[in-house]
Amino acid sequence: MADRTRFGFETTVDEVLEGIDLSGRVAIVTGASGGLGAVAARGLAKAGAAVTLTARDVPKGEKVAAEIRSATGNEAVSVMELELQRPESVRRFAKTWLAENARLDILINNAGVMACPIARTDEGWEMQFASCHLGHFLLTALLAPALEAGAPARVVNVSSGGHRFSPVLFDDPHFEQTEYDKWVAYGQAKTANVLHAVELDRRLQARGVRAFGIHPGAIVTELGRHLQKEDIALMNARVPGGKGLQFKSVEAGAATQVYAATAPELEGRGGCYLEDCHVAELREPDSMEGVSPYAIDPEAAARLWTLSEEILGERFDV
Repeated sequence: MADRTRFGFETTVDEVLEGIDLSGRVAIVTGASGGLGAVAARGLAKAGAAVTLTARDVPKGEKVAAEIRSATGNEAVSVMELELQRPESVRRFAKTWLAENARLDILINNAGVMACPIARTDEGWEMQFASCHLGHFLLTALLAPALEAGAPARVVNVSSGGHRFSPVLFDDPHFEQTEYDKWVAYGQAKTANVLHAVELDRRLQARGVRAFGIHPGAIVTELGRHLQKEDIALMNARVPGGKGLQFKSVEAGAATQVYAATAPELEGRGGCYLEDCHVAELREPDSMEGVSPYAIDPEAAARLWTLSEEILGERFDV
């Protein structure tokens, strides 16, 4: 068995799951038609879990699901359509899934968009905040009864070290008065992912549900489809020491979210931020590691919860 105390930058999904049996467990991974989501879903299925992959492109998701079933021998791998920027799609998914499933053990909120040009949903919401945060906030709230039924259960929000680009802009989250900056918008959305986990964990830990925010690392996937050469140069220039970004393999990139979802050593913990398969410390100035204090601030987390309910026009008994 792998020495779990030595997990770090290069640790893979297979190493995280070595010796872990997820038979009888039920999982959902959003945005699993490729990239980190597909690798995480494959790892969970290989360990025995029944896994639902969500995808905007269902045929693409079905192809991935077929590959997972073939590679793992686990037939309990399904695909459902989900467009996180559309509340009606989130509600339809949750209603359909809950009609067929009584409990949920693992929810990995993996899907997202990164540094896209200005775009808005039909409601006028800024697209990165809507897709990365609001959609997952709504989905998690709707699935909360199943998570409680699956307790001990875990929710994993895939954030990013990019959360350091911005706290949540509480007075103008949709850039209605503020000039749009795609990196500020991305930073806000990723900070929101962590704050959501902090408040969710506070609300549900007594009911056996724990939540985490995680940084997967820098990985070349479809998430970066909007990036230009100057964007990569800008990110490299922001890395202290002039070393530039250190990229992970997709297998290593998906490891931290799977670790957060399954690691026995995290029992009794929650509301924290993980990177490289360990709980991160507070970020030092000019450091690429650790979590910014504003991303785990409990007052900001509670404020974000209230703001999210106001935007969605619904209060949740969570």
